[in-house]
Amino acid sequence: MSDILISVDQAAAQLNLHPKTVLRYIHDGRLPATRVGKSYRIAQGKLDAFAGVAAGVAAAVVEARATCIVDVPGIAVESASRLANFLNAAAMTGDARSPAMHLQTAFDPARGTLKIVLVGVPSDVARLLEMVGLQLGRLP
Repeated sequence: MSDILISVDQAAAQLNLHPKTVLRYIHDGRLPATRVGKSYRIAQGKLDAFAGVAAGVAAAVVEARATCIVDVPGIAVESASRLANFLNAAAMTGDARSPAMHLQTAFDPARGTLKIVLVGVPSDVARLLEMVGLQLGRLP
C-alpha cells in the first residue's frame, strides 16, 4: 500500500466525483480516511482499493510497447469479418496484471484488403501475430 496521503479534492478528481460525494463516502464509512485538523486525508492505496484499481497497477513500471501493422490482400469480406472477430476475442484474453492490448481492423471492400493494427507488449503482439498466421493458413 502507498503511504501517500491525498486531500478530498484530489481524491474527487481521481474518481471523477464531486468532493461532497467523497466526503459522504468517508462519513458513511465506505472510504477510509484520516482526519487532519478540519479536513480529511486519504491514503492513495486505500483510494485505489476503493476505486477497484489492482494493486501495483497505479505505480506500474513503464514497459516497452510494440506497434505492428499487418496488410492482408485478397481476402473475402466474410473471411475478414471472421478473422477480425477472432483477433478481437484473442486480444481481450489475459488477466488484470497484463497491460491492455489495442487492436483495430479495417477492411477495404474495393481492394479486398484487411489491415490489422496491433499495439501492446511485444510478447503479446508476437502471440497475436502467430494467431494471424495460423488463421490465414486456414482461410480458403
